Amino acid sequence: MANVTIRDVFKSYGAVQVLHGLNVEIADGEFVALVGPSGCGKSTLLRMIAGLEPISGGTISIGPRVVNNLPPAERDIAMVFQTYALYPHKSVAENMGFALKVAGTDKAEIKRRVTQAAEILSLTEYLDRKPRHLSGGQRQRVAMGRAIVRDPQVFLFDEPLSNLDAKLRIQMRTEIKELHQRLKTTTVFVTHDQIEAMTLADRIVVMQGGVIEQIGSPLELYDNPANEFVATFIGAPSMNLLEGRAAGGVISLGGTDVALPPGIIASGDVKLGIRPEHLILSDKGLPMEVKVVEPTGSETMVFLNFHGQDVTAVFRERHAFEAGQTVHLSPDPAHIHIFDAAGLRLRRDAQKEPEHA
Repeated sequence: MANVTIRDVFKSYGAVQVLHGLNVEIADGEFVALVGPSGCGKSTLLRMIAGLEPISGGTISIGPRVVNNLPPAERDIAMVFQTYALYPHKSVAENMGFALKVAGTDKAEIKRRVTQAAEILSLTEYLDRKPRHLSGGQRQRVAMGRAIVRDPQVFLFDEPLSNLDAKLRIQMRTEIKELHQRLKTTTVFVTHDQIEAMTLADRIVVMQGGVIEQIGSPLELYDNPANEFVATFIGAPSMNLLEGRAAGGVISLGGTDVALPPGIIASGDVKLGIRPEHLILSDKGLPMEVKVVEPTGSETMVFLNFHGQDVTAVFRERHAFEAGQTVHLSPDPAHIHIFDAAGLRLRRDAQKEPEHA
């Protein structure tokens, strides 16, 4: 195992720069997720760590070695792709041990490692089968087993669950988490699904447009987003942002005043951020029109309109809301966030959140 250090890393394709001086320190044994919308640069960064893309500037180190100019085979990494990339004519055991065979590893050692990985991934009874006789989840386990047998310093996952159905994705998330807890191998996991990142990672790197917006633990990002982008990207459903004007310690929202959180100083145009689960029914709350009600069993999701702005509320209790009904909702004062005109979240000492880059 080893730490991964990314220092001032740039990537350009001709005159087009796609990564803009990234800095990330991944500790030995840590599970880090790279998340962001399509085109943000997360997969490019992963491929640069793997050695599949050259670096235009900066350094990437795995352990004490700078690996900028090392080919993938010499970086001591193992990669699991979105597509399983299994040899259809080879058995599960042959697929898992193929890289070791090419490297000239002793047959007895290959068998030992394949057997051990199969036990970890519950694949023992499938070792003699061909990939076509396996389910999607089993094929993904084989791809993971192929990485495990190499005993690398770093695992790299490139959206490995994207091809699976919803139920299987949840199952595989649990298996990947258990695998990391067991092996303690440094892991970098790319996904566009922030729920995957929240449930799997020790820390999350949120990217947009080739830059890092914020780095932190899942709950740090959820509870203290640095800016509007992180606030709305992390969390499902995402944070509500209500436009208002601050003056004299309150924010005017459509004619209704809401007190600023203690320690926040703001004036002029701002946005009040509130998570859907932190909106409370109150006679003195903001008047909102119910548009759609979605009961899910354990909770009820309500989509509303507030002066032309879309609002989502989530209730654990069951309410008989109807479309067209007006309800009054108040933001829980303990969970209000204030964003300035530049989209940065204001801290309680009136200082802007530092950028994590």
